[in-house]
Amino acid sequence: MTKIVIDPVTRIEGHLKIEAIVNGGIVKEANSSGTLFRGLEIILKNRDPRDASQITQRICGVCPICHATASALALDSAFGIADKITDNGRIIRNLILGANFIQSHILHFYHLAALDFVKSPDVPPFIPRYEGDYRLSELENSELTQHYIKALEIRRKAHEMLAIFGGKMPHNVGIISGGVTEKPTVDKITNFLWRLNELRGFIDNVYIPDVIFVAKKYSDYFQIGKGCGNYLAYGVFDLEGSEKNYLSRKRLLRSGITSTDLTYKTVDSSKITEDVKYSWYDDSQTHKYPLDEETIPKKDKKDGYSWLKSPRYEGNVCEVGPLARILVNYISGDETTKKLVDSVLSEFNAKPEVLFSVLGRHAARAIESKLVADNMSNWVLQLNPDEPVFTDYQMPEEAEGMGLTEGPRGALGHWIKVKNKKIENYQCIVPTTWNASPMDDKEQPGPIEQAIIGTKIKDENNPFEIVRIIRSFDPCLACAVHLVDLRGNIIGKYRTL
Repeated sequence: MTKIVIDPVTRIEGHLKIEAIVNGGIVKEANSSGTLFRGLEIILKNRDPRDASQITQRICGVCPICHATASALALDSAFGIADKITDNGRIIRNLILGANFIQSHILHFYHLAALDFVKSPDVPPFIPRYEGDYRLSELENSELTQHYIKALEIRRKAHEMLAIFGGKMPHNVGIISGGVTEKPTVDKITNFLWRLNELRGFIDNVYIPDVIFVAKKYSDYFQIGKGCGNYLAYGVFDLEGSEKNYLSRKRLLRSGITSTDLTYKTVDSSKITEDVKYSWYDDSQTHKYPLDEETIPKKDKKDGYSWLKSPRYEGNVCEVGPLARILVNYISGDETTKKLVDSVLSEFNAKPEVLFSVLGRHAARAIESKLVADNMSNWVLQLNPDEPVFTDYQMPEEAEGMGLTEGPRGALGHWIKVKNKKIENYQCIVPTTWNASPMDDKEQPGPIEQAIIGTKIKDENNPFEIVRIIRSFDPCLACAVHLVDLRGNIIGKYRTL
């Protein structure tokens, strides 16, 4: 029996530690540990509620836009204007978030995950690296490395596109409670569309073909990293704004729950809770609905092994992310999604069940990038320069609100309680808190832990199977855990490869 410790897992956002017990070459147990304390909820207390859409973006520099969106939705709900946002405000929010989605997915495949499968040149930043199980020819490796470099330029243009309506990236100033700050003009629409068309070309002609090509070379990874088998999506990209309940809205990517049997259920937000039995938080806050819980750190807790909590839906472990969203759209009857998914599956003469895997997650991101980018080309042309982008409101003395949307990495919820026009309580449940969560009160391992358990390890001194599984989830520990030391002390130094 061998204990494998990977600390930190590299080429992800933030600090993640994985411990795996291997017996006979198979992982029998796995622990996923977030190693920095998340304290944004504490920082937000007693502030003006309208500050939340800016402060929560500081959770992460890679995907701040989803936090701005979730926070604005929560404030809209609390202020009684969730169903009163103008069409321009709704569309521009979608365009800002969509630009971030595309760049994040391209970032993940080329700059975080592809180097697990592509052997790049022996020069920085591609070295140092682990060795083993590279299957592409020298020419194929060279071509994909060039695409790695091209993807940097494409991501920059996605940021430029976002800044047209968001002002800047990271931490945009465009999305606020009530709508957005930037009015559309013909020049802005044209500049946005010009960049978007180049991104669409890259997705169609480079990104999706590269994902398919790598998948064919590593087709055994369609059978590796299945995970918990339950998939949760809140939905994202509002196509209308007349419904107060975000989960009931018509969205490009729909809300829903499914599993490996490909049945569909609706989402009830009241069934979301967080367990903390194995998290470094006080046990008095376990198995509570977000707005009923407080963030009370307890760093010396005996059974704790992570700063992540354990979100659960009806007490069940759920994976969130692009795979969950694509599956929900697929089984709920979205024709465009079904056509795209079936087209990719036909490349492998495979059924949808192969999507429950490492390669399934990569394929879902590529499919979703095309789905979002293609729809953005229609949305930007729906903008009306003569119409307003903001809905005025009066901030109440007391209120509660909930904003449910999606980040690139999965289901994202913000909950706010206002008292005396100040934030009394603010809670976030972010995608990686779902995916990288530790065991819960019922001893159920989290999604990443379950995806690792049962994996065959060829070389215990070079467990590349584990990191390929982890990176397929695209973890963002910056979103899931945080630590702030206002005295400016150095908390820790890490050398990452």
